[in-house]
Amino acid sequence: MRKGAELGFRIWSIWDPSQLEADFAPRVEEVSEQLLLTDFADVAGLRETVTRTARRHGIDAVLHCGHGDTVQPVVQEAWRLGLSPNPPAVYERLQADEGADPVPADVPRVSVETLTVNGTHHVVGMTAQRTTGPPHFLVTGYLHPAPLTDDEQKFIGAVVEERLTASGYRSGPAHTQVALLPHGPRIVSCRAQLGADRIPLLVEIARGFDLEAAVFTGLLGSRPVVPRAYQYAEVGFFLLPEGRLETYTGTEDIAVTPWVRGARFPYTVGDRIPPVGDPRARRAYVVVEGDTPELTRERISNARKDLVAEIRPTAR
Repeated sequence: MRKGAELGFRIWSIWDPSQLEADFAPRVEEVSEQLLLTDFADVAGLRETVTRTARRHGIDAVLHCGHGDTVQPVVQEAWRLGLSPNPPAVYERLQADEGADPVPADVPRVSVETLTVNGTHHVVGMTAQRTTGPPHFLVTGYLHPAPLTDDEQKFIGAVVEERLTASGYRSGPAHTQVALLPHGPRIVSCRAQLGADRIPLLVEIARGFDLEAAVFTGLLGSRPVVPRAYQYAEVGFFLLPEGRLETYTGTEDIAVTPWVRGARFPYTVGDRIPPVGDPRARRAYVVVEGDTPELTRERISNARKDLVAEIRPTAR
């Protein structure tokens, strides 16, 4: 949203107040012409807010930037208003066969970031998952670019582009998870959105390409020119035990470390810390740069050690 505002776009934001975190709210409001708080569980109310806002302010495009049950109502309303190049059925086709044949947790996965402009799909880059390893393989972070050969990247990219083309996707970003099975890559999920968990920031650090800004320039028909990666970037989530936060130190030291390019610790004393593996635990993270995957892994490890937190276990 900030990138769009900096490019001169006027943005009206619709959020569910229960999903808008306290430290984000003032920043969202600052870069928005208006912040419209709407209960997303009220689908009829959400549709009405989209339509009323679009008509009142002469909106040119409606973007759904997340996932979940609100995607279809919003894209249906946007299509009806002529403010989306993607028919609603596209979003269902993108997720075709999802979950039909589950992939074992120990299979390596990469995410593929793409940007589609006027029906042409552009592969921006591929990102590898970091996990806890056996037995649960919980996601603990991401590394960009994924350490793949050129042939592997071409093969994976072709599989993703085929899915996007078959769905009829015409415009916007997509985030596709791909499992690297012995007999070849298989799409696990495909979403018409930017990658979460600071993946766009990893792309920017490793390649010098601003994927978030490119989403807005893509609306104007500008095709992305994506440089090759010249270094690695990694995000690591703070692996804290579940419980109630009593004290913590180290965030100031992490913030001034030269190779740290971003960090967030959204908790205050008394807050409940979710367990590792819970999506909410990914809100606390550190982002680093480095010349090799081994170096970024080491720097993530050091940052996690710098954060010292006392957490009191709570009864489930």
